[in-house]
Amino acid sequence: MDPQETPAPATGRAAAPAVPADERLRRWRMVLGGGEADGTGRELRGRDRAMDEALGALYGRAGAGRDGAGRSAGGRRAAGLGASAPGVARWLGDIRTYFPSPVVQIMQRDAIDRLGLAALLMEPEMLEAVEADVHLVGTLLTLHKAMPETTRESARAVVRKVVAQLEQRLATRTRATLTGALDRSARTARPRHRDIDWDRTLRANLKNYLPEHRTVVPERLIGYGRAARSVRKEVVLCVDQSGSMAASVVHASVFGAVLASMRTLDTRLVVFDTSVVDLTDQLDDPVDVLFGAQLGGGTDINRALAYCQSRITRPADTVVVLISDLYEGGVRDGMLKRVAAMKASGVQFICLLALSDEGAPTYDREHAAALAALGAPAFACTPDRFPEVMAAAIEKRPLFIPDMPEQR
Repeated sequence: MDPQETPAPATGRAAAPAVPADERLRRWRMVLGGGEADGTGRELRGRDRAMDEALGALYGRAGAGRDGAGRSAGGRRAAGLGASAPGVARWLGDIRTYFPSPVVQIMQRDAIDRLGLAALLMEPEMLEAVEADVHLVGTLLTLHKAMPETTRESARAVVRKVVAQLEQRLATRTRATLTGALDRSARTARPRHRDIDWDRTLRANLKNYLPEHRTVVPERLIGYGRAARSVRKEVVLCVDQSGSMAASVVHASVFGAVLASMRTLDTRLVVFDTSVVDLTDQLDDPVDVLFGAQLGGGTDINRALAYCQSRITRPADTVVVLISDLYEGGVRDGMLKRVAAMKASGVQFICLLALSDEGAPTYDREHAAALAALGAPAFACTPDRFPEVMAAAIEKRPLFIPDMPEQR
């Protein structure tokens, strides 16, 4: 026997495999939190570093000189999630990504107790006085299951207030824009005089221009179709509910409710992480939709698209809007094949990397490029632009695509 080899214990059971020295240092580094005193000299990278930063924001040493990652100037963990609701929402999304559900529940409770979130989220009076916005709604929705019963109604009131503001801002314009698009998409070749689309009629008959009379002879008339009572288009909103997409989930819920109120549209709302939930039957109240979502967790876009694809009955009259940053945790090739199959069947497919008022989003550039190669545009969209995007999709017009290289 090699003199350096450790003999097996005499208990009759096989010895546990030895842990490599490098792995032992990694584990100690994660426990001790970094800095000169930890004695490991280990530098964390990638996923380990992200986990360490999430832990540091909650359990690290408080002190001055923290950077945006919750790390002090000396490299040690420094407690604090920052004062902004978006910072809290991002942190909550991170811990769901890197830790199992029982650990996440403990960390959420610790965050409420240790970092002053209780004053904001656990007191109904504070919730009623706070300046509510989309980011706060995202935070409340992420934490609502950890709230005491006395606070949940106050949180729901805050969410309803923000939703009402969004509906007031967006609903009228959305209905007007899409109603026009639906009317124009139902054109007829034998229109009544008042239904003639003169702009398209003139362009279609330019070859019949008579210079001597300085006029166009319209051999073919193009007109708007009369509004039909039956459903003419199907819209599927497929929304990523991972923690980083909180603002997009809020806006998508409001738009889903607005679209569902239009009788000529058959609207379906599907939210997903690693599981898929169809919230279509709750679209009459976007607040119910939001409280039915579960912000955080992983991402399986392929699985969500498979569900949406199975619910499409009229591909040529269907618009599918995937709202996701495209960080796929499922089968990448499967996701792309499903998009290609839907487009081949006649579906209008759009990917919105974000549906929010924020700046350029973080997204998976490789997946965005792959979708673009399939003819499925992927770009960020503000809520104010969303009606025009949907109108173009309904009319099957080219979409205006922002300059993607500038989206970081």
